[in-house]
Amino acid sequence: MRMVKSLLLGSAAGLVAVAGAQAADLPVKAKPVEYVKVCSLYGAGFWYVPGTDTCLKIGSFVRVQTSYNNTTSDVPQGAGDNSQDGKQDRIDTSNFGFRVRSGVSVDLRTQTEYGTLRSYMDIGAQWSTAGTSVAGVNATSADTLWVDRGFIQFAGFTAGRIRSYFDINSFAPYGYSNVRMSGDTGALGIYGIAYTAQFGNGVSASLSIEDNGQASGGRGHSVVNLNVLSNVGVISGTGAIAATGSVGPFTLGATTTDNEGQSMPDVVGSLRIDQAWGYAQVSAALHDASGGYYTSATGSLTGSQVFGHPSDKIGWAVSGGFTLNDILGFKGDTFGMQAAYAEGATGYVTRATGAWMMYNSGNNMGLGWTTDATFINGGPVELTTVWGINGYVQHLWNPKWRTSLYGGYVEIDYDDQAKINIANGGVVGGVCTPLGFSASNANVTNGGAFQSAGVTNCDPDFSWWQLGSRTQWNPHPDLDIGVDVLWTHLNTAFKGFGTLTSTTNTGRPAGLYTIDDQDVVSVMFRIQRNFLP
Repeated sequence: MRMVKSLLLGSAAGLVAVAGAQAADLPVKAKPVEYVKVCSLYGAGFWYVPGTDTCLKIGSFVRVQTSYNNTTSDVPQGAGDNSQDGKQDRIDTSNFGFRVRSGVSVDLRTQTEYGTLRSYMDIGAQWSTAGTSVAGVNATSADTLWVDRGFIQFAGFTAGRIRSYFDINSFAPYGYSNVRMSGDTGALGIYGIAYTAQFGNGVSASLSIEDNGQASGGRGHSVVNLNVLSNVGVISGTGAIAATGSVGPFTLGATTTDNEGQSMPDVVGSLRIDQAWGYAQVSAALHDASGGYYTSATGSLTGSQVFGHPSDKIGWAVSGGFTLNDILGFKGDTFGMQAAYAEGATGYVTRATGAWMMYNSGNNMGLGWTTDATFINGGPVELTTVWGINGYVQHLWNPKWRTSLYGGYVEIDYDDQAKINIANGGVVGGVCTPLGFSASNANVTNGGAFQSAGVTNCDPDFSWWQLGSRTQWNPHPDLDIGVDVLWTHLNTAFKGFGTLTSTTNTGRPAGLYTIDDQDVVSVMFRIQRNFLP
């Protein structure tokens, strides 16, 4: 037995020795290994794409938010572009909204002999509940894909979907609501091609051409033909809102526009300085505010060359603003302000480029219509004047807690001729006396129903205030948890009394209404995880 065991052990030792000798004779070749290298040229998060000299950063965020009195979860109810939700009835208004949004950003940069070649893309998807219910059920909006950035930068040029070079301050770092007191395009982006010249010491100047179409996310082009008639029921007594037998282009919660198609992009210029203390900028823009065609005698919007058209009109806007860092010696605290003025370029002052409509308890309502301009048959385009001012301050209590206070004011003013045209509805014998004089006993037949008591104030000018505060907790630098409370106050157009002539405005009874200032208090709660924003 011992002999067998010795033979086995000896054989095994021999095999190992032979195998080792043969292995020692084989050539050794290590596999090439590609290691991802950190790219320190552009800040944290960049790394070299293996085999190239291009640096890449991938970022993302996931946002969950719940809102009260905000349409589609971020715009106060009735505050322009979502006015149907301002009805405050059981059918048309949902007081609570919910949204989940997630996005991914891709930032690619390569050094060239002309400087950095950069391409940037920010895309994502969202699910949200609709602000307006369907058959009394809080309906959901279709899942939405969005692209708010997609641009190329090279040798001073930027082209693609960008933030407008007119914009200065953004409220995104200080609140959650989509405020109506700023024309900032940062949330959705805008198409543009720009060139920026750097003069050193943080001073730069930019010139850009940008999209002016509202449907594509541009500044908006809203020229109203006061001769256009429709059959949508509104308040009787004001010519542009109700002429005998029909109603005008200012209907409840909507505006009928008569624009010329895009014939030129907006031209934007800005001068800016960026320093350790913060930044400051002045901006100017030219905006096409040309109308479409005059209408037929029946007031139909035909778009026909037969009736001619008003001469082209160019609107314009200017703005100035700043943001200061570490104010009063408090590290991380910021303070900023901005003012803007526009004639025929409303979208540069506010993103609320639609109709306002807010109801209160009983027969009490507030109204307003934002336009670039108005005109009547045979008349010129009358530019609408808009101006606004806004600001914010943020204090860091400690690295994990911060509170901001923000607010602003916007005013819409129609010139004297536009007011006369609006009061008369573009026709002789309009039912409302122009420029605020009483017409309380006017008798109006509208849609076959006899009405009395016309609007007692024909002035279409209106304005609004917004004041908000957000407190945010950051238990981790990449995690935001906060609450935002926003008060919106509408100083109504046509303040006085008017008669609602149709039940088209679902959920609200016809009859005499008090047209007065209105208030909406909205609340938003948000949780958001950020990664390399």
